[in-house]
Amino acid sequence: MNTGIQARLDRIGTDGKFLTIPMDHGLTLGAVRGLVDIESTVDAVTRGGADAVLTQKGVAPRVHPNKNDAGYIVHLNGSTAGGPDANDKRITGTVEAAVKAGADAVSFHINVGSESEPEQITDLGELTERADELGIPVLAMAYARGPGVDGADPERLSHAVRLAEELGADVVKTGYSGDAGSFARVVDATRLPVLIAGGEPAGDKASLEAVRGAMDAGAAGVSMGRTVFQHDDPEAMTRAVSGVVHDDRTAEEALDRAGLAVEA
Repeated sequence: MNTGIQARLDRIGTDGKFLTIPMDHGLTLGAVRGLVDIESTVDAVTRGGADAVLTQKGVAPRVHPNKNDAGYIVHLNGSTAGGPDANDKRITGTVEAAVKAGADAVSFHINVGSESEPEQITDLGELTERADELGIPVLAMAYARGPGVDGADPERLSHAVRLAEELGADVVKTGYSGDAGSFARVVDATRLPVLIAGGEPAGDKASLEAVRGAMDAGAAGVSMGRTVFQHDDPEAMTRAVSGVVHDDRTAEEALDRAGLAVEA
């Protein structure tokens, strides 16, 4: 790993742990709740302890004045929920464009098992080579998704994270298998730091219990979007997630310290 990549990884994490709030959903879903006034949301989650926020390049001018010195990641592909194939992620920018937008790192989504997997493999391989030349870390969002694919299958998830390492990524995000025991097999499949996705909001306690399970399995953190930015109190929810990731708290302790009700 070159010096530039290591220096920039330090900007998007803390002591090897990562709490990233992705907010690139405007491309996928439109101006949904939490992203209409993205300025306020960025301010809230970074005040709550997010190490980095992640968006598409076009909203970078709305991010920088509000991110409270947190790291910034630019996402470089995407698709829409209403398009012909939501799994078919197309390139939306270059590493150079991300650097111009002030990014500390770039991210790229690949669906392992989808019909568009071959093109995404090629695109990610080319992206990591260019990013390495410029000293920019790559976060690969490597999911198990496609016809007949179980997105929580630890064997499928293990393949996805290993693929990310094989293609040259520096950090990998994937789905959660549902329990610490099975997710440990996913973490063991790669030497990259493994982050879990938030997925559909499932309630504060359930979401934090998933984070706790992933951390117990050896994960390096989370990249959690709607669960946080669509929360009634994004700052408090970020603080709760940070309590698990960075302070090794239980879900209940983290909710209590963040001032959120502990659900029965």
